[in-house]
Amino acid sequence: MKRVLLNAIFISVLILAACKKKQPPVNTEVPVNLFKVTAKHVLYYDQYPSTTAALSQVNLLPQVQGAVTGIYFIEGSHVKKGQKLYEIDKRIYQDAYDAAVANRKVTEGTLTQAQQDADRYEYLNKYNAVAKQLYDHAVITLENANSQVKSADQAVKTAKTNLEYAVIYAPFDGTIGFSQVKLGNVVTSGSTVLNTISTDDPMAVDFVINEKQLPRFELLQQGKHLTDSLFTILLSDNSIYPATGKIAVIDRAVNSQTGTITIRLAFPNPKGILRAGMSGVVRVHNQETEPQLVVPGKAVIEQMGEYFVYTAEDTLVNNPKAGADSVKNKIKKLIAVQKKVQVGQTIGANMIIKSGIESGEKLIVDGVQLLHDGSRVTTANKVGPSAGGKGGR
Repeated sequence: MKRVLLNAIFISVLILAACKKKQPPVNTEVPVNLFKVTAKHVLYYDQYPSTTAALSQVNLLPQVQGAVTGIYFIEGSHVKKGQKLYEIDKRIYQDAYDAAVANRKVTEGTLTQAQQDADRYEYLNKYNAVAKQLYDHAVITLENANSQVKSADQAVKTAKTNLEYAVIYAPFDGTIGFSQVKLGNVVTSGSTVLNTISTDDPMAVDFVINEKQLPRFELLQQGKHLTDSLFTILLSDNSIYPATGKIAVIDRAVNSQTGTITIRLAFPNPKGILRAGMSGVVRVHNQETEPQLVVPGKAVIEQMGEYFVYTAEDTLVNNPKAGADSVKNKIKKLIAVQKKVQVGQTIGANMIIKSGIESGEKLIVDGVQLLHDGSRVTTANKVGPSAGGKGGR
């Protein structure tokens, strides 16, 4: 029985030894793809969300009260300065004007009579042929008659103004909106909004910048910029507006809570493509005078607001196949080195690097998720993660 047990144990050991295979050595090198960093001249656009607005916009309010008797425009159309838009019932104001004119004629007649009496009494007074009191009364009556004429003139002007206010004209060229009143509606002076009219050529485009960028835009406003620095608009349908703009106004103050300031551009709008309230993207055409480092954006890693890249550097490491005393105990291997960089504008799938790396360095663009500072990397006929092809140096 003991012999059988020993044989069983021996056979089990042999089976276990036969099944145990030698595992291949773990490959600690991360397959990557590299990109050689080079400096080149680059054109790009700084982009800012924007909203179109009218350079001038007013609400039309009646200056007199009454019923609307006429509407003389097409809603949403372009109107000219001085064009007749609304008419309020003029009959009361016409009657008031006619009465004021008639009253002025009466006062003018009274003035003529008072002037004649004053002239007569002045002549008689020279020869002491009339009582002094009558002469004084005639002079006072003349002065009162003059004042009455002036008062009547003012009444005529007021009545004429009210009569003219019964017709509302366009204050400037622009686009008029939907009418807020209909024929027959009674409007109140100074409170009823009839309509809104806004300028449409040129149009304003407002956007917000960080206060740190303000000096640059002040130079642009003064015309101290490159000839190819200009403003364009990317419309909501991703088309480019066919005209360029210029700075019209820089707001008077920086918002103390956000550290931003509003810039207003002016764009010609002869075809009426732009309308107030449209959203878009302002593109500020920028050309750096010095070559820039442009790298694939996937090579840049963001960590808590800071940006890093990995470069591949040749480093001497121990050769595991050589003995400790061998002169060939050191071999070259690629090592990943993490570097903090300052990033600039994003251009499509690429990104400008302002500082942190230099031209000529080998940048790791695939497999960066598997790396840490000091990781061994390889490009030797291996497919890098997400590369879809062979790595290369």
